[in-house]
Amino acid sequence: MLMLITTVKMWAEIALMVLAAQALLALLVPQLLARNPVYQLLQWLIAPLLAPVRRLLPEAPEPRLRWLLAAALALLWLLATGLKLRHCLSVGVALCQ
Repeated sequence: MLMLITTVKMWAEIALMVLAAQALLALLVPQLLARNPVYQLLQWLIAPLLAPVRRLLPEAPEPRLRWLLAAALALLWLLATGLKLRHCLSVGVALCQ
């Protein structure tokens, strides 16, 4: 159980970091995003997560989709963190190392 919770938490953290890196690049070099290979790699990494959000809200603009995805991932991370804490407190902190 702990492995599953930790895996979900880790994937949420990675996706949130990718979204944060994209936002930072968009702030630093907004005019060069189309040619930036790092930004393109980050877009490729986050595309599978954006696809279901895009299907749910087809008319929403792209920045709004990213904010909604970030909010959903943050909620998932909080849920996984709470479950991990609950699990570790129930089995003992020594077993969660």
